[in-house]
Amino acid sequence: MAELTPMMQQYKEIKDKNPDCILFYRLGDFYEMFFDDAKLASKELELTLTGRDCGLEERAPMCGVPYHSCEGYIARLVAKGYKVAICEQLENPALAKGLVKRDIIRVITPGTVIESGMLDDTRNNYCAAICAGKGFAALAFADISTGEIRATTIPKGETAKILNELGRFAPREAIVCYDEKKYGEITAFLKERLNCLVSHSENMFEREAALGVLREQYGADYPERSGIAELVGCAETVGALISYLRETQRGNLPNLNEVGLFRQNQYMELDVNTRRNLEITETMRTGEKRGSLLGAMDYTRSAMGARTLRRWLEQPLCNVAAIQKRQNAVAELLASPMVRDDLIEAMKQVYDLERLMTKIVYGTANCRDLKALGATLAVVPQVRTLLAGCKCQYLAELAKQTDELADMRELIDNAIADDPPFSVREGGLIKNGYHAEIDELRAIQTDGKSYIASVEQRERDSTGIKNLKISYNKVFGYYIEVTKSYFDLVPPHYIRKQTLANCERYITEELKEYERKVLTAEERGIALEYEVFCAVRSTIAGNLHRVQQTAAVLSTVDVLCSFAVLAGKRGYCRPEVDFGDQIVIRDGRHPVVEAHMEDSVFVANDTLLDCGENRFCIITGPNMAGKSTYMRQVAIIALMAQVGSFVPASSAKIGISDKIFTRVGASDDLAAGQSTFMVEMSEVAYILKNATPRSLLIFDEIGRGTSTFDGMSIARAVVEYVADAKRLGAKTLFATHYHELTELEQELAGVKNYNIAVKKRGDDITFLRKIVRGGADDSYGIEVAKLAGVPDAVIDRAKEILGRMEQEGEARPRAAHADTPEEPAQLSMLDLGGNELVEELKLLDVNTLTPIECMQKLYELAKRAKEM
Repeated sequence: MAELTPMMQQYKEIKDKNPDCILFYRLGDFYEMFFDDAKLASKELELTLTGRDCGLEERAPMCGVPYHSCEGYIARLVAKGYKVAICEQLENPALAKGLVKRDIIRVITPGTVIESGMLDDTRNNYCAAICAGKGFAALAFADISTGEIRATTIPKGETAKILNELGRFAPREAIVCYDEKKYGEITAFLKERLNCLVSHSENMFEREAALGVLREQYGADYPERSGIAELVGCAETVGALISYLRETQRGNLPNLNEVGLFRQNQYMELDVNTRRNLEITETMRTGEKRGSLLGAMDYTRSAMGARTLRRWLEQPLCNVAAIQKRQNAVAELLASPMVRDDLIEAMKQVYDLERLMTKIVYGTANCRDLKALGATLAVVPQVRTLLAGCKCQYLAELAKQTDELADMRELIDNAIADDPPFSVREGGLIKNGYHAEIDELRAIQTDGKSYIASVEQRERDSTGIKNLKISYNKVFGYYIEVTKSYFDLVPPHYIRKQTLANCERYITEELKEYERKVLTAEERGIALEYEVFCAVRSTIAGNLHRVQQTAAVLSTVDVLCSFAVLAGKRGYCRPEVDFGDQIVIRDGRHPVVEAHMEDSVFVANDTLLDCGENRFCIITGPNMAGKSTYMRQVAIIALMAQVGSFVPASSAKIGISDKIFTRVGASDDLAAGQSTFMVEMSEVAYILKNATPRSLLIFDEIGRGTSTFDGMSIARAVVEYVADAKRLGAKTLFATHYHELTELEQELAGVKNYNIAVKKRGDDITFLRKIVRGGADDSYGIEVAKLAGVPDAVIDRAKEILGRMEQEGEARPRAAHADTPEEPAQLSMLDLGGNELVEELKLLDVNTLTPIECMQKLYELAKRAKEM
């Protein structure tokens, strides 16, 4: 350190305190990076790597970015998972003695971004804290760009349920406290599935320290008043999260709301696979909003509304009364197009109040941000008036909750210039007439000549010196010049400054004061405007919670209007939602598929499910006929109903589902070393362990990743287990290619067969997309292959093979034993009960046999099996 220059010593000291961050070190108009940070940043940001003398023999690697355009560079680094520490100059370099003081003013991480240019307006940016131990888990999520913070506990600490909540909130960053050996799956999920930055920070989760943080943030009685202290691990987790956020922001968190504690049963449970399979907020293939349920339903006009809609879809309600409140509001807005259209027009003028207020509170907002706030507040009275005129109780409640914030709007209108500059350090911020001294300083700058002319005329009149004139030069500044012929009229308060051959030059206290004002007017004006602007910004920041309350109303109204527009545009119906066990849908459609169909009509289908005679529907039919679409549409309609939206059907009755599970498609997990079949079985196991009679289950093919008999056996066992009211009895849609399972309708109560209607003409088939009662008579696999464009030679050969297999299949059941040595028949697991070989195997105790005896016995059994 002694060898480094003073500035580089300062840099190293600050860097050593923040080793995990890329340090943006302010030097004049640039943020500079040095040494390893410079090498990393130059690579990631494609910057030219230069060098700077640092006191050592070798120059220090260096690169930098302009401070006024640093946001884009920081955004790129944060998006790649880096932390960026902003080291700012704490004093004016022009006034500093010696080395300018510098320090970290903020650390920007993926989960603590507040700059609008670095965020997706349509989704929250969460930072999470996770604490898991023996028999418990606690999770907390905060978005400091909006002030939202929520927390929950998972009593048994089940990893699967932890992953479900993480999938729901999708945090960008997480601090964790758990045993990596036991909960390593959580870390893997965060990093690999959510691309989340993970840090272990066990020391932050200490209980007493966490309770202290909660009391500082929300009041001395908060832990007891809120009940958070009684929830195992919850206070520690929330306290740790707030501590971390304070550490990154280098101060308090004034915009953070009180913690929203929620229980698991408040919302419909949607596991990670279900979210992916139903494509609720993004598509499986591209991860884009377009093509998802959110994309099909989003008619919101504001960023706040878009985030609220996403949040509602991720958390469908389980409270019938709350659902009906939303439905009533949607119904009135649908029936009142003039009110709805006026509200929508108002929503178009609504800026992102939540994130604007965060910038205001943290002191990063400029004048344009305040004008955007003012423009939004200008439409609030209209929104309140429209809501107050509605008959629906929910809309009337929203009207009462709306604070028009007239004082804030008036302050912004009176104080802030109509067209302010982007920078707050260049003047032009404050409107004329708001502040007297600013007006005077401006007048001095713009009306200097007229002011001097008026003083000059006044002095001529008062002294009688007709040729008196006021001039200016750089040496003497402003002065009064009087010729010799009028020396006798010079008043005593004139101060002689200079004598010339035929005249005298004087100054007055007034001119000296005016000169001082003129020379400092611009600098003083800019500084004073900034002071006044900061005072206005501080006043608005003091009304944070009033603005947040109105922001919540506006975002809710935006979503309700979006639902009404969707229902009117697509012809959706209001579903009857209750606590019953029925799902009855007439003419149901898939909302996403229908939205993307331009030249054709979506074929609607009915659905009847309950926990009685219609609890399990086995659906057969060829690939590509529409089985998957139909089953997904039923799940999506149920989800939409519990969100409070109208649904794509002519009528619908939806009993509350506590959970929706889906087992769809085939995929392997190479990273985890799991085959397609293993992934499938893991998903099935999770569903069977966690489903309840109030759940809705979607199974799209089970047992296709193994041999025919194994797969069919597993599929049948699953059907029997789920359909049995004493074991589970959940409402289930089950698509399969095992036509043999259709026999279960005659054997198991509550099982019904359905199939996708197909019309066949010769080798050509037409999918009618209609669900009808009964099992399918064929799989039409070869016909589907032909439609997919498989070459004719392959199709013809497939027909030959199929014909031969069908003939052999018809002959085999008539024979007592398979007598074709080339293709020995596989024994059916259902016909082995009386076989002597099986009986012998049952009695065999392999634990008592030596390895040699095992081999001998195996050889003997194999020989006898071949003879059979």
